[in-house]
Amino acid sequence: MFNDIGPLELVTLVVLAVLVFGPDKLPKVIQDVTRTIRKIREFSESAKEDIRQELGPEFKDFEFEDLNPKTFIRKQLDNDDLGLKEIRNGFDLKKEMAEVTDAVHGREPESSAGGSSSSAGASGGAIDMTKRPQKPEEDRPPFDADAT
Repeated sequence: MFNDIGPLELVTLVVLAVLVFGPDKLPKVIQDVTRTIRKIREFSESAKEDIRQELGPEFKDFEFEDLNPKTFIRKQLDNDDLGLKEIRNGFDLKKEMAEVTDAVHGREPESSAGGSSSSAGASGGAIDMTKRPQKPEEDRPPFDADAT
């Protein structure tokens, strides 16, 4: 529960608790807090059991941790029914980003083996994004030094 609290932070909390509640009332406060946490856990477990009973026997092995998106995705990636591992392994983010960077800078891609769409875009009418579009001089409004 408190995995991310270091020893210095724990000592600080204890000193702060002694200062706020005093050494006489501190044991009573600790008992009340632990009793409250225990009741909350019991309530949570009973609610989980009620939900499992209401769902029926086909969901008897249902875990509420599966509702966490990270856990759900991790389980689905491990369960390779949809072929997600092939898709994940076939996608090379570094290569794709390098091709996009080369296309933006107007350079030819280093390897033309896997990038047919980017090599076609780079050679056939690539737009140089580093140059500013040039407007003819007559399109500019005249500069009036007195107006500023």
